[in-house]
Amino acid sequence: MLFECLSRRLSSLNCTESEMRICAVHAPDITSHWPFALTCVVIIFTVLISKNMLPFLARRNADVIHSEENDSPISNDSRPPMVALKESNQVYNDIQVSKILIHPIKSCRGISLQSCRYSPEGLENDRRFCIIDAVSHQVITAREVSKMVMITPRIEIDERSPHGGVLSISFPEDSGSYESFSVPLYPIEEQWERLSDIGLWGKEVDGFVCENQSSNGRSPSTILSEFFERPVHLMVKGSRPRPCDPTNSFPGLKATTLYQDGYPLLVLSEESIDILHEEIRSRVGTQGIEDQWSKKKFVIERFRPNIVLRGAGPFAEDNFEEISIGPGDPEITGGKQPGILLVSKCVRCLLPNVCPDSGTRDKAVPYKVLMKFRIGLDPKNKMKPCVGCNGVPLGSGMIKVGDRVIVRRVIAA
Repeated sequence: MLFECLSRRLSSLNCTESEMRICAVHAPDITSHWPFALTCVVIIFTVLISKNMLPFLARRNADVIHSEENDSPISNDSRPPMVALKESNQVYNDIQVSKILIHPIKSCRGISLQSCRYSPEGLENDRRFCIIDAVSHQVITAREVSKMVMITPRIEIDERSPHGGVLSISFPEDSGSYESFSVPLYPIEEQWERLSDIGLWGKEVDGFVCENQSSNGRSPSTILSEFFERPVHLMVKGSRPRPCDPTNSFPGLKATTLYQDGYPLLVLSEESIDILHEEIRSRVGTQGIEDQWSKKKFVIERFRPNIVLRGAGPFAEDNFEEISIGPGDPEITGGKQPGILLVSKCVRCLLPNVCPDSGTRDKAVPYKVLMKFRIGLDPKNKMKPCVGCNGVPLGSGMIKVGDRVIVRRVIAA
């Protein structure tokens, strides 16, 4: 009778034939030998876990951890199950921040920093500026004009200035006789023309048309229009919030960003690029991959990340749900650093094919290589490759190169 009950219960759990057979082997001895009965209990409990019939354990743990965050950008009711790292079988030790990059002007050259403040909208001054078509008001990116990756912004902080400093823009020497210019880093918005219909990924965002820091000289729009060979404007983001789209993992996401493609941060590991580099070299002479890639190094800057990790392992970031970044051991510091949610994989286009040093576009690298082993990772874009993860900070703080990265939660298996 006991075996019949157990069989019905296991059948209702859609157990495999082998799992049923295990209980069948021990069933005849259950009534006379208590050790076998105990064995069956252990087997059933193991099956329950393998069939994910005890999700409340992981969910409760995740809720306890997340309840410590007071400014969560996701609603509690819609948050999917997450697994605290200590409840998983994965171990991540000695992960550090190896590089911090910001891109003050969208699609232009990035700046490597040793430290940077961050807020829920991303790293300070990352993609606060963009360049738009003066007629259509559409944001222009290096997908369309690859040479703009050579436009070099530089941030000069001046705490005594009412504008907090300046953003200086220069051009490569071989690109023509375009003069450098500077604009206020934090302008008095009322003094500049505001546009509320800037087009970015099918939605409208706001911004102000940048004017020269000095009243002398030509305007930024005039200089940049010559470089782009059409009328354009340099814009700085206005105060109107720009909501991020919810993701499959975070359907209740409540976050905002500036001129980033979709989310405040991009997190990527060095080891992921090492693997990609090996894949590129192994395919030289095929798929249109030129011989130069047998020696040429593929640089991580092509993917335009914000936070680069070292020590996690190749594509380990794919498994992370939440990380925190800070100095020292969290057991000592109290783990007070705000978390960073990794809300989705970053779906890739052809932009990483553009060399950040020359502005030239490779016909194959890395996109064709990524199509061989990095597709099927995003539920909505299964036929597009993914590299790196989109991040949303849960608060404000400071990160530095060398800071320790703590994996708070991983994706539930």
